[in-house]
Amino acid sequence: MISLLLQRGLKLSPPLTRDVVVQRDLRVPMPDGVDLLADRWTPRSGGDGLPTALIRSPYGRRMFGTILARPLAERGYQVVIQSVRGGFGSGGTFDPMRQERADGLATLDWLVEQPWSDAIVLYGLSYLGHVQWAVADQLPSQVKAMIPVVTESALTLEFLRTDGLSLETPFEWGVLVGTQQRPLAMLRKTFQDKKTARALRTLPLREADIAAFGSRSGYIQDILTHDAGSARWEGFDHSHRVAGVTVPVSSIGGWYDIFLPGQLRDFQALQDNGRSPRLTVGPWTHTEVMAAPVGEAVEFGLAHARGEEPPPRAAVRLYVMGEDAWRSFDSWPPSGYSPTRFHLGSGGALGSATPDESSVDTFRYDPADPTPASGGVRLARDGGRVDNTALEARPDVLTYTTPVLDQDVEVIGEVSAEIWFSSSLAHADVFVRLCDVDEAGRSWNVCDGLVTLTSAEEPQCAAVRLWPTAYRFRRGHRIRVQVSSGAFPRYARNPGTGEPQATATTMIAAQQTVHCGPAHPSSITLPLR
Repeated sequence: MISLLLQRGLKLSPPLTRDVVVQRDLRVPMPDGVDLLADRWTPRSGGDGLPTALIRSPYGRRMFGTILARPLAERGYQVVIQSVRGGFGSGGTFDPMRQERADGLATLDWLVEQPWSDAIVLYGLSYLGHVQWAVADQLPSQVKAMIPVVTESALTLEFLRTDGLSLETPFEWGVLVGTQQRPLAMLRKTFQDKKTARALRTLPLREADIAAFGSRSGYIQDILTHDAGSARWEGFDHSHRVAGVTVPVSSIGGWYDIFLPGQLRDFQALQDNGRSPRLTVGPWTHTEVMAAPVGEAVEFGLAHARGEEPPPRAAVRLYVMGEDAWRSFDSWPPSGYSPTRFHLGSGGALGSATPDESSVDTFRYDPADPTPASGGVRLARDGGRVDNTALEARPDVLTYTTPVLDQDVEVIGEVSAEIWFSSSLAHADVFVRLCDVDEAGRSWNVCDGLVTLTSAEEPQCAAVRLWPTAYRFRRGHRIRVQVSSGAFPRYARNPGTGEPQATATTMIAAQQTVHCGPAHPSSITLPLR
């Protein structure tokens, strides 16, 4: 029954067998004397010697193992799913991401020595993909392929940019790992999610973990007080290992995934160093990837584990939103797309020509009533492509829109904006969102980004990196750019005072100004074909 539910829920092809067995609580010794626990999933007959999918997880091995391991064990693999240090029976103390290189290498050494294991494929989503990059430059010869899904080699560091603290995702994740081993955690999850949402409004933010689940979280405290350059995060960034990876890599991401920019950077590093990686990006948020990873594990992973070539396909497969179709390309970013500026102008205009006259638009941003996050890049809820009508009706959101398009406009690649901006306060955020306005006037978010300014009293150019995308704006639609000063709680509120995020308690409203025209050419740059 579980097998059938997984097949239908994940939209999988039928399995080779539904008769699998689980060997529980294998003890995997680490060099410091700590044992990590693992479960081994195999077909009831003929499991020994099958390619081994190695999954290392901080989320437990029972229910999570069923969802991840069973589909692979039914389709040609044996699967070893291990609880990382300090979680679900494994010894030691959980210190997120810091211990994964040493423990991952020791686990591979142990796996190579097992008489039932031969070829190995590294597999997993999010944190379970990051642990692959942690060991990727020192793999034993038995490892034949890697399949990192909605993940990247630097992970947490994406949230810690000095130009805008990503609050919601790391905070929610800190609460998750801080509560998941409590009794009845799954049954209490809906209640916990509501507490977590309320806690994100706590001032000062350093008290928000107590408000969310009654305990201090070292991870959350570090997120709030240490930026990406801090020594606290030493050893978290494995991006320097990517270029040295020699096994075949198939990377799967989503256009609304929290880790997409880093995942594309990793792919480019492999591509630029003469490797032949594969990339698949669909219209997914972080938690919406379904059948694609299992399909790639069977088609790509098993082939390499058996010393065969997988079925031929293009190096890059992208789902082009708007067109709602999969397309093949040779590289990322694809060739043939030219960076093209669309200029913001008076009266909410957006066009290819720089406006002849200067103009300004103003709005009031109040961190006590922050501009809300609506869709977009969110971890577990309310993400993806949504109708922005209510958001754009707010007085703290400006919009700039093209005339109706007389032909399709295709945008694939990196998106950026240069917004000339000033504020009544020195400290301000600039949030920019690209949208597709349909024939009915509904505005649908495509991609977005935020930057923080620290001397905003005089007009300055805010350079905003938006999420990459692949999108076709249909004839009859319009292209729109939103400008605001936040997307809470995805990004922390800018209090306007310059106080540290962890300790700020005072919120000051600001008058914000967007400048357009010859002297202040505010624009968004789209890669067009």
